[in-house]
Amino acid sequence: MSVAEKTQSSTAKLSMLTMAGMVVGSMVGAGIFTLPGRFAQETGVLGALIAWSVAGFGMLMLAFVFQLLANRKPELDAGVYAYAKAGFGQYLGFFSAFGYWASAAMGLVFYWVFIMSTIGAVVPALGDGDTLLAIGISSVGLWGFFLLIRRGLQQAAVINRIVTVAKLVPIVVFVLLALFALKPEVFAENWAGASYAGPLFDQITGTMLVTVFVFLGVEGASVYSRHARRRQDVGTATILGFLSVFAVFASVTIVSYGVLPMGEIAQLRQPSMGGVLEAAVGPWGAWLVSIGLIVSVLGAYLAWSLMAAEVLFVAAKDEDMPRFLARSNTADVPGPALLMTAIFVQVILVVTYFSQDALNFALDLTSALTLIPFFLVACYALKLVTTRETYRESPKGWMRDLVVAVLATLYTAFLLYAAGLRFVLVSLIIYAPATILFVMARREQGRRLFSGRELVILAVSIAGAVLGIVALAVGWITI
Repeated sequence: MSVAEKTQSSTAKLSMLTMAGMVVGSMVGAGIFTLPGRFAQETGVLGALIAWSVAGFGMLMLAFVFQLLANRKPELDAGVYAYAKAGFGQYLGFFSAFGYWASAAMGLVFYWVFIMSTIGAVVPALGDGDTLLAIGISSVGLWGFFLLIRRGLQQAAVINRIVTVAKLVPIVVFVLLALFALKPEVFAENWAGASYAGPLFDQITGTMLVTVFVFLGVEGASVYSRHARRRQDVGTATILGFLSVFAVFASVTIVSYGVLPMGEIAQLRQPSMGGVLEAAVGPWGAWLVSIGLIVSVLGAYLAWSLMAAEVLFVAAKDEDMPRFLARSNTADVPGPALLMTAIFVQVILVVTYFSQDALNFALDLTSALTLIPFFLVACYALKLVTTRETYRESPKGWMRDLVVAVLATLYTAFLLYAAGLRFVLVSLIIYAPATILFVMARREQGRRLFSGRELVILAVSIAGAVLGIVALAVGWITI
């Protein structure tokens, strides 16, 4: 056995519970602390209940999709990227890999802005997380985490498992205290929503991007699949991780409506969960939430950094990204991919200085960038089931998988609609230039740059990017 093979063998030992912890750690990040304010800006109790029902059911179907693909296609590593490539070709697979990576990297930007904004409540010089001081401190933290993660996946996974337990405590405490302080008359007044809320359907679609954001990470176990102790654990970890956090997300949102009027919740400084708890129990409630947020974000930061680098690494191993991204160190950490992620985050952190609302835009764009990869995964599952690939040899569960694949495809298509043209265009501004990496990879292999179908995809992405740039320039859309 070679040194590389020994290293791979020694590190590919993530248990099912560890992977489930990575899923929970990825999902329970900063987004949960924004839920009261973000939902109150859009809808009341009724709309929130419907929105969580739609989002929970849809994401459960997507989680089932990752489970069935992990079982039916265990040879495919880094699922989000690999499934798109297997189903629809190398170029769309590349786009899926890059989009997922960019989404994870934007999530890291959001985390730093959110931490600085939270501390900014007591240190005004940090503002809303987008001042020069905030960007400087975030940059120091960014490169500190880069050095930590380079030391190895196992070390980061252990830290993530500890932090996952620690950060759930203040969230559970919040739900219990908010229930104790719940005022039935306030909850009733918030039932139908405030006067500024639009039609019920618009209220529901208005919450979809934030629900996508908090559910990002449901795919975490499939991204780490090459490190799994047993491949069949990947699907189980996905479902276990999802079910562990869904009730928590919905509870945090709903109980908040019983503490303050919807209009007041909508105006709270983020993290709005802190403002709600402060109204319920006093100033110490805001401190508890702020400390919990920082612990939560730092834990999720580890998981998201690993997921981002892992996707680039596996894509490069499959020759769909330039070769320099396929290198890893003796700890089996893809150093160049991790470095590329850190550089991207650093650049976007600087850009946030010029943004009108860095926090919410980073959150929404993080969600929007991952919609196309999720949609392609659902479509691949549908293709696999309808063509009966792998089902001729093992037909058990075909009807169940067909229903799951159809529902997951419909849900992800609805998410693209709910995101709106604004975020689709901005996403394409990021997607289109990434083709440079695809061209580098093709040239390294001495292959033809684009097939006829790939040229069509390229033309559509460039046209969308140009339209997005024009829309930004003339003020049709803003960041």
